Amino acid sequence: MTAVTVRLAGKADAQAVYDLVVELARARDAMDKVVSSAADIERDGFGEEPAFEALIAEVDGAPVGLCLFFASYSTWRGKRGLYVQDLVVRDSARSLGVGRRLLAETAAIAKARGGSYLRLSVDDDNERAQRFYQRSGLKHSTSEQIYVLDSDDFAALAADAEGQDA
Repeated sequence: MTAVTVRLAGKADAQAVYDLVVELARARDAMDKVVSSAADIERDGFGEEPAFEALIAEVDGAPVGLCLFFASYSTWRGKRGLYVQDLVVRDSARSLGVGRRLLAETAAIAKARGGSYLRLSVDDDNERAQRFYQRSGLKHSTSEQIYVLDSDDFAALAADAEGQDA
């Protein structure tokens, strides 16, 4: 049986984190959406005020999986949790239980920090991932929808605040 190790990513892993994010984008035929770089990952994940944390799964010292997450808080629950931004497992490691292990380790981190939940979103057409999440115990929330504000619309809304008294 192939041994899988899981550990928190550090600054030296920025390129590996980026490479796995790119692999996810390629698999989803969404490379046009990736405008980040390994330098962005290093700066924002491993600088003075990290915007995220990540777990790296390895086989024989080579990265085969990634779970990138950040803090979340539910005012309704009155509880902390973690939001999983990216979960990716290389095809070569798909039969090793890497995805479930990464999710389990992320849940353990949340629990150790006083958290009680994980949240994530998945593309509508990614049925394989949806089945995996359901098998892992996650439930689809039909009561919520995700909205995004970015690009020119983001800039325009932020500009609305300029000159306003706080």
